[in-house]
Amino acid sequence: MSVRWILAILAALLMLPTLAGAQSPNFEERPDLGRFFDAAGVNGTFAMLDVQNDALTLVHPGRALRRYVPASTFKIANSLIALESGAVADVDEVLPYGGAPQPFKAWEKDMSMREAIRASNVPVYQEVARRIGLERMRGMLERLGYGNADPGDVVDRFWLDGPLEISAVEEARFVAELATNALPLSNRSQALVRKILLMEDIDGAKLYGKTGWAFYEDKTDLGWFVGWVEHDGRIFAFALNMDMTEIEQAGLRIELAKKLLGELGAL
Repeated sequence: MSVRWILAILAALLMLPTLAGAQSPNFEERPDLGRFFDAAGVNGTFAMLDVQNDALTLVHPGRALRRYVPASTFKIANSLIALESGAVADVDEVLPYGGAPQPFKAWEKDMSMREAIRASNVPVYQEVARRIGLERMRGMLERLGYGNADPGDVVDRFWLDGPLEISAVEEARFVAELATNALPLSNRSQALVRKILLMEDIDGAKLYGKTGWAFYEDKTDLGWFVGWVEHDGRIFAFALNMDMTEIEQAGLRIELAKKLLGELGAL
């Protein structure tokens, strides 16, 4: 274990003591894989968990342990909580977007969660959160151990503006539990959400995931891509986050994650 790794972990745990449980007994720092972020001209981190071996690989570990707003990656948890609480009947129930003009025309449409998670439709998922309600949401976040589990006082903005925050390591752990049906939720809720997260089949490897994008006026935007790969009976859960200074960098979230997954033998 390198001195740099030890210092990074100690510094992160001093800042974020609640993350001690997110550590794996088998972990590896891969500073060499930082070259993918360098080549793309962005700052970021990547965490991958080999679920069967409980082996955690980190690129830029200090950042991997730092919490950020989850942005639209929270649609995963939002969907699970909606189904588990009965706030939404199933992933095909059509939900209203509210009728107001939206930054993207694709969002100006009533949608089911199956459609809305693919379109990353914010107003539809804000409706989902309002149906769940603040106190029920708070209780479910604590039950799931999701990041700092703090929805604050505004039920339809807390994953975009805070105070809810989660680290890349915690995101990888969370989706690993979903992938293996190990969350403290019903089998039905987990199975339905797994189905709507399937993105593509790549030479026999199934890629599941959700992107996120936190927009800011006064600081650099934040991009996310979290999910897992099922390949040859194994599951590799991952989370990538990165700073975004240009809209053209949005595509890098999935592109970089795929390159890193490929380099690590997961894809």
